[in-house]
Amino acid sequence: MNVEEIIKTDRSIALNSRTIIHFMLVNNKINEEISMALKPYDVSLQQFNVLRILRGQKGKPANLSTLNERMVTKMSNTTRLVDKLLSKGYANRKTCRSNRRKVEITITKKGEEELKKMDLAMNKAERKILQNFNQRELEQLNTLFNKF
Repeated sequence: MNVEEIIKTDRSIALNSRTIIHFMLVNNKINEEISMALKPYDVSLQQFNVLRILRGQKGKPANLSTLNERMVTKMSNTTRLVDKLLSKGYANRKTCRSNRRKVEITITKKGEEELKKMDLAMNKAERKILQNFNQRELEQLNTLFNKF
């Protein structure tokens, strides 16, 4: 990925700026691939993330705070994400008996079944995104990312 070519400039870009631009371009490319992979399921990356969190609860309910803490992309509209999953039949929501202010959210059987299909599509997208990297390079990249 040649930054100067992509942004159509002839001048040299300072290393710090070039690095940040690279990150933004890579982020855009990843988001495009993932969005395309999830499009047939009519879910966003954030909705997919919520479903994975709910599945990871192994039958235990999660509340909005738990979902927000564990989301890869932190968002203030977690309630709206859950509402969309409820309308698709992928999640259930009920009020906690011991604390009426607390809402408990679980994944439905339908949500689990659809999530398995989404996982396959995501695995394919991940392979496509990372196809130019070998195992050692991916490990190095992750080591570098850990510096953030």
